[in-house]
Amino acid sequence: MATFPEQNSFSSARSVEQAPSGLTGSQEVAYAIVTHNLVRTFGQKVAVQNLNLAVRPGEFFGFLGPNGAGKSTTIKMMVGLLRPTSGSVQVGGVDVWKDSQQARALMGVLPEHLNLYERLSGREFITFAGHMYGVADSDVHKRTEELLQVLDLRNDADKLIVDYSVGMRKKVALAAAILHRPQVLFLDEPFEGIDPVSSRVVRDILHDLTRRGTTIFFSSHIMEVVERLCTRVGIINQGMLVAEGTLQELRERAQGEDKDATLEEIFLHAIGVQNENHNLSWLE
Repeated sequence: MATFPEQNSFSSARSVEQAPSGLTGSQEVAYAIVTHNLVRTFGQKVAVQNLNLAVRPGEFFGFLGPNGAGKSTTIKMMVGLLRPTSGSVQVGGVDVWKDSQQARALMGVLPEHLNLYERLSGREFITFAGHMYGVADSDVHKRTEELLQVLDLRNDADKLIVDYSVGMRKKVALAAAILHRPQVLFLDEPFEGIDPVSSRVVRDILHDLTRRGTTIFFSSHIMEVVERLCTRVGIINQGMLVAEGTLQELRERAQGEDKDATLEEIFLHAIGVQNENHNLSWLE
């Protein structure tokens, strides 16, 4: 397993139960990610509505919601791909939209829909990403080879990405996102299309990163993976944050205080889904 050297960590964060909506400048630096009243509209549709989040350094934060809830829109605003209608985002105390270059230097991003340079080989793409982030040549080469080995891409490293499977594309994109040891890593559906063996390797790498101070903001529909990996979870529905906390805190807030509720049950309760009969009449 490849390891990642210690990196400069953020200031220690104070404990909060809910995302604060009015942090001062010094308090913002104490968090890896802060959003203030984040809003995004598309015409008359409000995709994200007054979203306030504060994610601590080194946290593995799960961001959940049904389809169309605003998850990907939120992540795009956080990483500088989609300008908010109003509100602000800070990553490592840097305003993403006022100082985008400095903010992006702190990030690694694995989007749900990959847009890779398909006429590069896997090795060339990872190397290119390292140079774009200003990593020293010797470190780029060493880290690229380690990532190719650990992610089981070495035998296909010199093939063009256009010939890669979905899982191989995910892995090479992840390698490019973490090669520079980002302080904050954004992952949108990172396990989609990845086989079980590679999924375990990826989980180990992500845990290795968080142990060394990287904050991970993670969106997925696979509840078992979120439940296994994440230290804290936020649930968004119709553009609004409807629940946030550790899994135990969310269990304690659930209706009936079911201390053994699964994350799926907590999620369905938070977004207001009731137990209904969904049987198809023509299958009876």
